[in-house]
Amino acid sequence: MQLDLRSLDRLKDIHQDLITVINTAALIHNEVKTGWGFVVTEGRRTLERQRQLVASGASKTLKSRHLTGHAVDLAVYLSSPKDIRWDWPMYNRLSLLIKSAARHADVPIEWGGDWKTFKDGPHFQLPQSKYP
Repeated sequence: MQLDLRSLDRLKDIHQDLITVINTAALIHNEVKTGWGFVVTEGRRTLERQRQLVASGASKTLKSRHLTGHAVDLAVYLSSPKDIRWDWPMYNRLSLLIKSAARHADVPIEWGGDWKTFKDGPHFQLPQSKYP
């Protein structure tokens, strides 16, 4: 699997360690041939964009790690990047891939799906404790 041009563009202004995790995940994905792929839907956000997401209920905070380039949102697709899936089991699979890539790259990662409240399956971030 190769990241599409839009995904690569959305990785601009993202912390290099998180880019390494996403690129490593794409490489691992090539080895295991899962039958699905992923794209980057959002990288670094402006405060205006974050305010829009909070207003719509898609986010709960104005202190998002997206604002500093320490978070990305990913989406799973089946046959093509135009065939995005939002069903939760796909994001469990994606999280296993991203967490494996993070271990391989020796980069700590947090998944929004592990949060106790407001679970966010597409969201992956570098932890605040290690990346202030």
